[in-house]
Amino acid sequence: MSTTVPFPAITTTSTPLPSPHNHHFLQPDRATFLIEKSKSIHQVLQIHAALLRNGLEHHPILNFKLQRSYSSLGNLNYSITLFNLTDNPNVYYWTSIIQSHALQGLHQQALVLFSRMLENEVEPNPFTFSSILKSCPLKPGKALHSQAIKFGLDADVYVRTALLDVYARGGDVISASQLFDTMPEKSLVSLTAMITCYVKHGKVAGARKLFEGMEDRDVVCWNVMIDGYAQNGDPNEALALFRRMLSAKLKPNEVTVLSVLSASGQLGALESGRWIHSYIDSNGIRFNAHVGTALIDMYCKCGSVEDARVVFDKITNKDVIAWNAMIVGYAIHGLSHEALDLFSRMRESGFHPSDITYIGLLHACSHAGLLAEGRAFFQSMKGEHGIEPKIEHYGCMVDLLGRAGLLDEAYELVKGMQIDPDPVLWGTLLGACKLHGNVALGEHIAQSLINNGLANSGTYILLSNMYAVAGNWDGVASTRTLMKDSKVQKEPGCSSIEVNNKVHEFLAGDIKHPKSKDIYSMLQELNLRLQAHGYIPHIDLVLDDVGEAERAEAPSVHSEKLAIAFGLISTQPGTPIKIVKNLRVCSDCHTVTKLISKITGRKIVVRDRNRFHHFVDGSCSCGDYW
Repeated sequence: MSTTVPFPAITTTSTPLPSPHNHHFLQPDRATFLIEKSKSIHQVLQIHAALLRNGLEHHPILNFKLQRSYSSLGNLNYSITLFNLTDNPNVYYWTSIIQSHALQGLHQQALVLFSRMLENEVEPNPFTFSSILKSCPLKPGKALHSQAIKFGLDADVYVRTALLDVYARGGDVISASQLFDTMPEKSLVSLTAMITCYVKHGKVAGARKLFEGMEDRDVVCWNVMIDGYAQNGDPNEALALFRRMLSAKLKPNEVTVLSVLSASGQLGALESGRWIHSYIDSNGIRFNAHVGTALIDMYCKCGSVEDARVVFDKITNKDVIAWNAMIVGYAIHGLSHEALDLFSRMRESGFHPSDITYIGLLHACSHAGLLAEGRAFFQSMKGEHGIEPKIEHYGCMVDLLGRAGLLDEAYELVKGMQIDPDPVLWGTLLGACKLHGNVALGEHIAQSLINNGLANSGTYILLSNMYAVAGNWDGVASTRTLMKDSKVQKEPGCSSIEVNNKVHEFLAGDIKHPKSKDIYSMLQELNLRLQAHGYIPHIDLVLDDVGEAERAEAPSVHSEKLAIAFGLISTQPGTPIKIVKNLRVCSDCHTVTKLISKITGRKIVVRDRNRFHHFVDGSCSCGDYW
C-alpha cells in the first residue's frame, strides 16, 4: 500500500482564491464551500495552507473534504497522507480512501485498506461495499460478497447491483443470473449490468428478452444491445435496433455510432454507412480519432477506400490506430504500394508500429507477391521493435511464401513456430499446396489435421480440389465420403448486396428472394453472353459426386452470381455493384465476374473472406493473384 508522503511546501504565489486577503477570514462553512468549488491542486493547497494558519487542520469535516478533493484531482498521495494523519477515522473516511483507490484500479490496495478498516473495528456501510466492488476482479469480489452477507448488507440495492456487476464482468453468468433474479427491486443500473453480462458471453437472446421488458431505457441500454448484435455476428439486427432507437427519440452518442459503423462495415452496407457519417456531422457528435478510425474501417470494408482516405486526412490528432486502419484498408484492397508508402509517412511522423501495423504490411506484401519486402518486415518486427510475431503474422508469411511456390520454406516456418499453429494456418499452407499441385505435402497436412480432429470443411474441400486438379477422381470420391462420415458440414456460400439502403442476402441456388424469377432470367441472359465470349465453366472444382450436366450447372448458381444478377436488374446502368461474400471467391466466379464487368460496362467490387476484388472492363485489381 502507498505510504505517507510529506506535503510539498505551500506557497501563496498561485492564483488567489475568490476570498478576502486576510488570514483570519476563513470559517469552516466558507472553507467547505471553497474546497468543493476548487478546480486545481494549487487551489486546494492554498485552502489547506489557510486551514493550517487558522488552526483548522484537525477539523473532521474539512479534513474529509480535503481528502476527497485531493483524490478527485488526481493526487492520491496527498489524500493518503491526510488520511494517515487523521485520528480515529470513521467509516466515511475509510470508504472515501477505499473508493479513491478502487476508482484508479488499485484493487489490491483497496482490499488492504478494507482489511485495516475491519482490524480497527470500523463497521462498513453499503457505500463501503459498493465503492470497493467497483471494477473489482471476480475472486476477491466473491470474498467481499461473503463479507456483505456477514454484515447483513447483501440485500441493499446498491450492494447487490455492485455484486451483480462483479459477477457479470467476471463471466460468472450463473451467479449473476441468480443474484439478479432474487433482487426485489431491479434498477436501470442492475438491468443494464445483466444485459451487458448476457451480451458479453454470446447470450444475446437473453439480453434482448430483458431489454424488451424494460419500461424505461436510457442510451446506455440501447448501446449495449446494439453493440451486442454488432459483436455477435448479427449486424442486420444492430442496424434495425438503431433505427428503433432513433424512432424512440433517443439521441445516439459516440458509443452508438461506433457500434453501428461496425455493423455497416460487416455488412458492406455503404449507403447505410454514409447515412451514419452524415448523421454524425449534422448532430453534434464529436469527430475525434475514435470516430474517424471507425469511419475509415467502415468505408474500407464497404469498398470505398477513397472515402476512407478523405476521412483519414481530416483527422487532426491521428494516433497509431488511425494509421493502422488506413494501412490495413489499403492492404485488403490490394493497394499494396499505397499501404507501404503510408507506413513510411507514419514512421516519418514519429509513430512506432504496433503488431496490427505489421499485419497490414504483411497482408499488403502477400497480396502483391512482394517477397523481399515481406521478409524484411517480418524480420524487423522483433529485431527493431521487439514485437513478438502472433499467429496472424505467421499466417501472412505462410501465405506470401506459399503463393511464391516456396512451400518447403513455408512448411519449415510453421514447424519452427514458438506458438501452436491453428487449423487456419495449416489451411493456408494446404491452399498453397493445391495452387502449386504439391499433392504429397497437401495430403500430409490434411491427414494430420484429420487425425488430430482439427479438420474443418475447408480442409476436405481443399484436399478434394487438389485431387480434382490432378485428375484423381478416386481421391475426390474418398474425400467426399470421409467428409460425410465425419459429419462435417460445408459452410454455405452467402453473398449480400445493398440496394436502396436494404441489404439482400443470397445463398447458392437460392430461390427465396421475391425477385427470383427475374434474377434467374438475368442469369440465363448472362450465360448466353458469356458463352459468346468463349466462357467454359470450371467444373473440375465441384466437390459433389454428381453427373456431368449437374456439375456444369452448379457454379452458375453460386451466391455471388445471384447477387450480381440482382444488382444488374435493380440499379441504373453504369452504377457500380458491390458484393460481400462470406467465403473465398472460387476461380469460376472470379473468371465470370471479370467477363460480366466487360460485357455490362459495370464496375463490380467483391469483398470475399480474404480481400477485395475490383473488377473493371474484364480485369481484376488482384491481377489474378489471390
